[in-house]
Amino acid sequence: MSVRVLATAEPENFRVRVVIRLPRRGAGRHQPAPRPVVDIVIPVHNQERTLQAGVRRLHAFVHSQLPFSARITIADCASSDSTRAVARRLVSELHGVELLPISEAHRGRAVAAAWLTSPARVVADMDLESQADLSTLLPVLAPVITGRSEVSIGREHNLLHRLAHRARFGDPHRGFKAVRAEIARRLIPDVVDRSWWFDIELLERARRAGLRIARA
Repeated sequence: MSVRVLATAEPENFRVRVVIRLPRRGAGRHQPAPRPVVDIVIPVHNQERTLQAGVRRLHAFVHSQLPFSARITIADCASSDSTRAVARRLVSELHGVELLPISEAHRGRAVAAAWLTSPARVVADMDLESQADLSTLLPVLAPVITGRSEVSIGREHNLLHRLAHRARFGDPHRGFKAVRAEIARRLIPDVVDRSWWFDIELLERARRAGLRIARA
């Protein structure tokens, strides 16, 4: 409430006007964070030494280079060191960073849990240890965000070539991959492997379903 006093030179004409400004509807209440366009999931396990630098590097890039809102979710896979404490500190210091504790040390389970519960339109993931080239992030995300594809992978994956030629897979976790959230929710329940081969099985199911898979 504010009080405004209006006075003239004559005491008998002294007037007081009380102006009450009501708070805006919903002001003072906790406002939910806006729905992010992209949720980038980082599964980690006992990575106390590399987590802070890796997340800060990604956070700085995301908020300076991406033309849309993005969230970073740290999915901690039952770390036994101080990884979770480092993650909590990052959440408290950096806007748009969240922590998702996972009770088992399985990468695929962490990614699946984070993607299935994400509010974002597009879900993505990256391996903190891979030192992925961040300049490839936007080219990976763009086809999915614009609707040109349902799934997109970076060149580091090199999975489509290997799938087509039935060759042995290399490291399936290098670089980025992105999926439309509704597609992820449709595919993940059928994925059997929730550990090391989660990525490969997910992409193979997407290929067999005839989904458009872009390669950045």
